[in-house]
Amino acid sequence: ITTASLEGYGLHRIFRFAKEALFDGVELDISKKNFDTCNAEYLNELIKEYDLPIIAIKTAEPKEKTILDAVALALNLGTKIIIVDPPKIFDLKYAQWLKQEVPKIREKEEISIALENAANETIFGFIPATSMNSLRDLKDFKHVCINTAFAANKKENIIDLIMKMKNYLVHVHLTNIKQNKIGALPQSGILPVESFLSKLKQ
Repeated sequence: ITTASLEGYGLHRIFRFAKEALFDGVELDISKKNFDTCNAEYLNELIKEYDLPIIAIKTAEPKEKTILDAVALALNLGTKIIIVDPPKIFDLKYAQWLKQEVPKIREKEEISIALENAANETIFGFIPATSMNSLRDLKDFKHVCINTAFAANKKENIIDLIMKMKNYLVHVHLTNIKQNKIGALPQSGILPVESFLSKLKQ
């Protein structure tokens, strides 16, 4: 479970909820408004107290520094997956940095930095809001996180997508769409979540 889904609660309670609900681990969503999400000493205390690993870290914003900070945090926590957002369409410097530097960081630190697909947002109604967001771009990045609701928002079949991405997939954000709103609980919405999970297990 991601800490973002319980935003508003403190991390201590979120870890307790996750433990009581029998989750195997937690995805830490780094928040600039919650300094505890960046405090390695405190996070290690929670991991030990609840015997729950932080399996993945989601970065706060698409910037080089946020990724480097997340890598340092992950190494301290023993986390092996970092999820990053695609660049804004005009942020060519960051896009180039992702393509050139992230493979080096992966190899050096033995950590997976995965690019998450984005929703179908536009600027002025026709310019894509993000770059590196096509299937080809995701495959070229090698490590991919699929957000099921974002994929469906782009009119992509999530079961077909899982097959196309099976050699690149390292993480999934399982969420649904309800009444045209992204972010519904997995069991509540229009997506074929059961079939998706069965295909994912295969």
